[in-house]
Amino acid sequence: MVGSILTDKLESLRRCIERIEQRRVASAAALVADPDTQDIISLNLTRAVQLCVDMAMHVVASSKAPAPRTMGEAFDAMAEQSLISEDLRDRMKAAVGFRNIAVHSYRAIDWEIVHFISHAGLKDFRAFAQAIVGLLEQAR
Repeated sequence: MVGSILTDKLESLRRCIERIEQRRVASAAALVADPDTQDIISLNLTRAVQLCVDMAMHVVASSKAPAPRTMGEAFDAMAEQSLISEDLRDRMKAAVGFRNIAVHSYRAIDWEIVHFISHAGLKDFRAFAQAIVGLLEQAR
């Protein structure tokens, strides 16, 4: 059951990354000038972060580790179990910060950061997905 849930979430994550790659623009200025692209990219980035959080929570729930109290703690628990590196943990926790800003409008979104994430940050989602794939392969 957990494998099926993770597999479905991995596929959703793949689609989010693909959608971001299809719509990302060459510069932050181009992103600022295009509200439709802003919506598509920020929505898919937010979904990608949430999917990673959901997968981390599933992985931690299936272990003997205490239940995380926050989204970031789910990545802490995975790093403590050596399922992801500390560097990836830190980047995923930063992604949670972005998600919180985007979802709750804690402050205005910095489109330069969104532009950076849509280009250089996608590797973190891929690395996290690879860690989940590795867990699924071990479980077989």
